[in-house]
This record gives sequence, C-alpha cells and structure tokens, in this order.
Amino acid sequence: MEEKITRVAAALIWDGGKFMICQRPAHKARGLLWEFVGGKQEKDEELPDTLARECMEELGVKVKVYDIFMQLVHKYPDLTVELTLFNAEIESGTPQLLEHNDIKWITPDEIPLYDFCPADIEILKKIQEVKND
Repeated sequence: MEEKITRVAAALIWDGGKFMICQRPAHKARGLLWEFVGGKQEKDEELPDTLARECMEELGVKVKVYDIFMQLVHKYPDLTVELTLFNAEIESGTPQLLEHNDIKWITPDEIPLYDFCPADIEILKKIQEVKND
C-alpha cells in the first residue's frame, strides 16, 4: 500500500532577530507543542498559496512568501508530512490567535526553552546554525 504523504507549507517569519512560533491547540494532535504557522495543502493549490491562505485563516495576516528555507519529510505515528518552510514576512495585519493557543517571537538562542513538533527539530537546528554563522 502506498503511503499517503500530507504536504504542508509553513512560514519562517522574522521580526528583527526574532522569529514567530505558534502553540498548537490542546485538543489537536501534538497539542500544545510549538510549530511554525502553516497548514495542509489543498487539492489544486500551489504551496505558496497554501501558506498565504493558512496565515490568513490562523493569524488574520497577509503574508509575502519568499524562497524555501528548508524542505523535509517526517513520519509521525499517524501521518507522514512533507514540510516546506518558506521565508515569509507579514505584509499587513497583526497576528491574532484565531487557531493557536499562543504566539511568541523568539531568538534562535531561546529555541531550547520550547517543546516543538518533532518535524520541526531539523529546521530549528538549521536556524541556529545559520544565525551562528
């Protein structure tokens, strides 16, 4: 049986030396873990469009989507995700808690203080490496 892969687009949004992380709602899978804003690609949707839609739905902000920061595949017990993290910036609006439990802006040095979704671990390592170069 062919494994179904869920394609996910997420945003790496910087504000000065800090980037945005969002805490998943308690009632969802991987509840209360931290992640990047984003979500599942819908049929006939390009990944940058997925990201723009998800940022509007989850945060109420319009984003400008840039290049890909990192792409990876992660297997969870319940699903396999192909995660594409884009560099992005907020074009208009102020982030609101429409979907998430909390939103924080953190520096790369603060990453160890938060429990992230397992799929994000490699990305977080890369963020720390890039910032320390």
